[in-house]
Amino acid sequence: MRWLVWILRFAVFLLLCAFAIRNTDPVDVRFFLDTAWQAPLAIMLFAFFAAGVASGMLFLLASLLGRRREIARLKRELSQVRARLVAHRERPM
Repeated sequence: MRWLVWILRFAVFLLLCAFAIRNTDPVDVRFFLDTAWQAPLAIMLFAFFAAGVASGMLFLLASLLGRRREIARLKRELSQVRARLVAHRERPM
């Protein structure tokens, strides 16, 4: 199974390399205020893909931090409930 995964990865790598080699024509990306960036198509695609991955990870990090804070709050609440339960059980009737 491991070999199959590595063969698949190598095939995808070769496919992407062939794509990059075939698309070396320069393209223009125009931004605001009449600024432009000129680079090969493969580099443009990689740059915007990397920017998308980075922004996705940033939003994921924000969500992850919120969940960690919620888990910490729930753990504190659970320990308080357990402490009250132990105190209730130890109380004489």
